[in-house]
Amino acid sequence: MKAEVINPFLESARSVIQQVVQVSPSTGSMGVKDVVPVQDHIWIQIGMTGHFSGMVVFGLQEAVALRIVSAMMGGFVLTEMDEMGQSAISELGNMISGNASTILSNQGFAVDITPPQVIKTENATGVGPRKALCIPLLMDGIGELDIQVMIS
Repeated sequence: MKAEVINPFLESARSVIQQVVQVSPSTGSMGVKDVVPVQDHIWIQIGMTGHFSGMVVFGLQEAVALRIVSAMMGGFVLTEMDEMGQSAISELGNMISGNASTILSNQGFAVDITPPQVIKTENATGVGPRKALCIPLLMDGIGELDIQVMIS
């Protein structure tokens, strides 16, 4: 795993969340953890090829995803993660990853990202178990978003 890859994703996630959710997230402690399917969670999975290959997964509780999507939609309250909600949370992952790949490119690393794939607990066959470099983003009043990097 390449620790230097997580910083562009962290920087990008902070910036994008601040812009679209209007919250300044704080950073939790970085560590290595096993990525395993957890009840009532959603993962936004982004593949990466080029100088680095592997994937980045954004993990969050479904209730947190609903709060983020509601903020992205100007306060419109969602009570379930329907197709519209999945599209919005997928776009959040796309924005963070696209921004991070631009940062990596500016640092001299040629990378391509895949379109985001939203995975819910019920269909989490491809999520784990794997080891990931993980750093949580803590958003006041909303919850936690884990950035999980599985890159070689």
